[in-house]
Amino acid sequence: MALADELVEAWYGRRSSPWWTWPLAGLYGALAAMRRLLYRSGVLHGVRLPVPVIVIGNLTAGGTGKTPLTIALADALRARGFRPGVVSRGHGGRQREPMLLGGSPDPAEVGDEPCLIQASGVPVAVGRDRPAAARLLVAEGCDVVVADDGLQHYRLARDVEICVIDGARRFGNGHLLPAGPLREPLRRLARVDLRVCNGGTPLAGEYPMRLAGGEAVALDSARRQPLSAFAGSRVHAVAAIGNPGRFFAALRDAGMAVVEHAFPDHHAFAAAELAFGDGLPVLMTDKDAVKCRGFVQPHWWRVPVHAELPADFFGAVLARLPAHL
Repeated sequence: MALADELVEAWYGRRSSPWWTWPLAGLYGALAAMRRLLYRSGVLHGVRLPVPVIVIGNLTAGGTGKTPLTIALADALRARGFRPGVVSRGHGGRQREPMLLGGSPDPAEVGDEPCLIQASGVPVAVGRDRPAAARLLVAEGCDVVVADDGLQHYRLARDVEICVIDGARRFGNGHLLPAGPLREPLRRLARVDLRVCNGGTPLAGEYPMRLAGGEAVALDSARRQPLSAFAGSRVHAVAAIGNPGRFFAALRDAGMAVVEHAFPDHHAFAAAELAFGDGLPVLMTDKDAVKCRGFVQPHWWRVPVHAELPADFFGAVLARLPAHL
């Protein structure tokens, strides 16, 4: 078992974290606390943009559903007359300098999540310097910036903070990295504006979110068919996301016999890695599909999902935007 898999099992399972993770967690916590203190005391200053900034993030390492929520929020803002843009670090891509995504962005350059977000029709900018990347969006006429991830990126000043929680795994053993999955202590939750629970049972003060899908789309064409068409069939399931188990479980719930192929988050696929040699359908997430455009096969399918949230969540976000809007 790989080290990363062992740690995840310790975070969310019954085994204890390795002894060497505890001193590292203490050091990580001290450095993170010092950084937060420097920003809160004004020694370090966040960069304030001339438009409101909404940050969507989480407290745990790995995926919780931030990107689908980002797309849903951008859609809701557009429906209400805003011109949102999304800024991202571009994890998994090579791009370092601030860049506004063009018409056909390369996931290897800008990351898989920015490509997926841009495909929804919203302007996207990436870069290690997120305030500089966000300024590119403002220059394009965006009047609200949504940051996909970045709850811990204090350099970008924000007006609204949204924390996404995995409703099934929650916060694991409740310890900081690498002894546990937490990027910040749980008390950080008290300072965010809104909390969203993806799946599971929301606790008091959390807005419920679910990822809805129900169909598969061929990678080589516009062919579509319901997931129920694969029920009773054996399929290969490919996922390079923060929590591959969520995707595999969804396919099993649809009645499929799943052969699991989990890859590291943001993994850059090569054609040979998906050549399983048996002709069975290959199903993958939308996030993974954007990285396979150059070598698609007729039996490869993507499974798109969209985030469903109560209307009062979007109302709560709007209510927290600066009054001059």
